Amino acid sequence: MDGRIALVTGASRGIGRAVAVSLAAVGCHVLINYRSGQREAQETLALIERGGGKGDLRPFDVADASACAQAIEQILQTHKRIDILINNAGIRRDSLLVFMKPEQWAEVVATNLTSFYNVTQPVVKQMALNRWGRVVTIASTAGQTGVEGQTNYSAAKAGVIGASKSLAREVAKRGVTVNVLAPGFIESDMVKELPREQLLAQIPAGRFGKPEEVAAAAAFLCSDSAAYITGAVLNINGGVYT
Repeated sequence: MDGRIALVTGASRGIGRAVAVSLAAVGCHVLINYRSGQREAQETLALIERGGGKGDLRPFDVADASACAQAIEQILQTHKRIDILINNAGIRRDSLLVFMKPEQWAEVVATNLTSFYNVTQPVVKQMALNRWGRVVTIASTAGQTGVEGQTNYSAAKAGVIGASKSLAREVAKRGVTVNVLAPGFIESDMVKELPREQLLAQIPAGRFGKPEEVAAAAAFLCSDSAAYITGAVLNINGGVYT
């Protein structure tokens, strides 16, 4: 994938960082998106450059439609195209629905679901014109099974799965594939506050996944070898029932 331009949202840490490093390792120029974690984003860039790869930082809030439009326009002015889009940015604001505040619902839906439109719509438009593109969105098993205390998060992740399946049908004839990765419990900041031992008992593999394992799947879906795979949801969850 030498010379491909890849935009990875939420790439300052966790799965996003691993995906960014993985894509850079196979020749992509990686655009590292983040909202506020500049130091962590610079660490991602340092990892890429240490491996001989190339990238640059692109700070903007994926929940802000105007910020997304402006940032993507600037990217296209500089790089002329975006070949690969990884929709990874996401947040959690857990609470039982009966206690959930309106802002907890709104923030999660805006960052995890509305961002799909904010970023993907302008990017996929030029992919379709170029007749080549890869869109991979990081969802979650929560969007397939539901999780107690995460109605907002589960709703948003289920939403991006449905949106991706629809978009895949819309752009397939233009050489653009649209797929979803649905990780289970992955070693990252997102799972630090969860009851680890209780969750491990539910995972047939007996461990949490590694960000690099998700990244490897993302890199494959972005390759030419995956050109006939679109509208798919790949579970990366150690055997958790979905």
